[in-house]
Amino acid sequence: MVTIHPMSISTLNSYRPKLCTLPRSGNRPPRTTRYKVFAKTPTFAVLSDPHVLRLAETLEDSITSSSSSASPPPPLQKLRDISSQSLLSTPWPTRKDEPFRFTDTSFIKNSDIQPIPPSSTQSVASLSVLADNLFPSLTIVDGYLADSLSQLSELPDGVFVGALSRLSSENIMEKVSKYVSSFQGDLFWSLNGVGAPDVIVVYVPEGCKVESPLHLRFLSLDGSDKDSKTLPISNPRVLVLVEKGGEISIVEEYTDGDGSDRCYWTNSVMEVVIGDGAKVSHSYIQTQSLGAAHVKWTSVRQESTSVYKFAEVSTGGKLSRHNVHVQQVGPDTVTELSTFHLSVGDQLQDLHSKLVFDHPRGFSRQLHKCIVAHSLGQAVFDGNVQVNRDAQQTDAGQLTRSLLLEPRATVNVKPNLQIIADDVKCSHGAAISDLEENQLFYFQARGIDLEVARRALIFSFAAEVIESIPETSVQKKVQSLIKDLLDPALASREEKK
Repeated sequence: MVTIHPMSISTLNSYRPKLCTLPRSGNRPPRTTRYKVFAKTPTFAVLSDPHVLRLAETLEDSITSSSSSASPPPPLQKLRDISSQSLLSTPWPTRKDEPFRFTDTSFIKNSDIQPIPPSSTQSVASLSVLADNLFPSLTIVDGYLADSLSQLSELPDGVFVGALSRLSSENIMEKVSKYVSSFQGDLFWSLNGVGAPDVIVVYVPEGCKVESPLHLRFLSLDGSDKDSKTLPISNPRVLVLVEKGGEISIVEEYTDGDGSDRCYWTNSVMEVVIGDGAKVSHSYIQTQSLGAAHVKWTSVRQESTSVYKFAEVSTGGKLSRHNVHVQQVGPDTVTELSTFHLSVGDQLQDLHSKLVFDHPRGFSRQLHKCIVAHSLGQAVFDGNVQVNRDAQQTDAGQLTRSLLLEPRATVNVKPNLQIIADDVKCSHGAAISDLEENQLFYFQARGIDLEVARRALIFSFAAEVIESIPETSVQKKVQSLIKDLLDPALASREEKK
């Protein structure tokens, strides 16, 4: 007996499907469909999304054609296998799915998605965006490590920053293997696992403190014209492993080379593992093209007494979605999340976060702020705090505040707490408005013009988040960026009046 099943991407390297031409009724041309013929029923899932499978196959073929003849390291191969298996039963998300209720991903799905091949970095060596770097830095161009644009000489002994495929230490390789794919996200997480050409590893050994911030710069140079249906995709992936008592500050920046509205898709993942008593400060700056899609996953695992401080500023992307998942797997753990989103055009800025408490005396503070300064602009915040039964004496606070500066501008917020423990201190709050009249009155009562007062209040709205970025030079750069983006929007508003 012969059983026919749809093609499995997890077996593409060992099997190749045959093309079967199926007849169609009437005068319509025959339909060509890929099928795989097996003597026995295979063990993989048979329910799958054809669009997802085609995209996954394209990513797999791209990796196969661009990689060297050498086999990938075991953790990378494990990542690809697990991701391929996951995609067999993962459909493309729609607005009917609760996590994507307010996030329309049809812009990505309806594009002709093309993986970006390895490119030469010589043409970007003189870019001005590289001139202000003062930190130890690693540059990734369209998902590929660019050695000529990286500078790592200031790192302490024992610290490794580089590609997993170049990792020669068996000890570090063994530790990395424990955490690659230890967490499983959504469709975009798995697509990254299939399409990532390598994994950038940041390893800090036990008790080591990295004094200078590490700058991870992600440049997107390959893009299509604004009206084009082609969407080049890159899949950068980073694993940060900080052992017991270690400390590091990381600046993660996503930008492009010329500031145009080119179309591309950055599908990025960062996994952070923080050992007992270790500290990680993480700044994330996203200023990509207003014609781009930017989908980002950040997964954090915190051991006991560890500290994770995160500050995000996101202003770019036609569609920008950040998924943050933090799990406290030990007691007396501290998590601080601060986010500022700005939409000055026909943009969607989306933050989905989840904090999971499993042990006593966990502490967290989350602040989300956004400004929507365009009538077609949108912002989304879905923040979940889950306090499980054993997480007694948890102290968790969550606050989201949004400014809508134009009619029809849209913000959808969903702060929520799930509490099973009975000895906790948890709170959340949400506010969506234009500027408050009493704030404007305070300025006017002191002889300050109304529009000047509005500008001062709007520019200062993001200050609380920007000040949480530990590096002064990055703070100044972000402040200048926000001012440059808001000035034209506010000027246009004043002209309408």
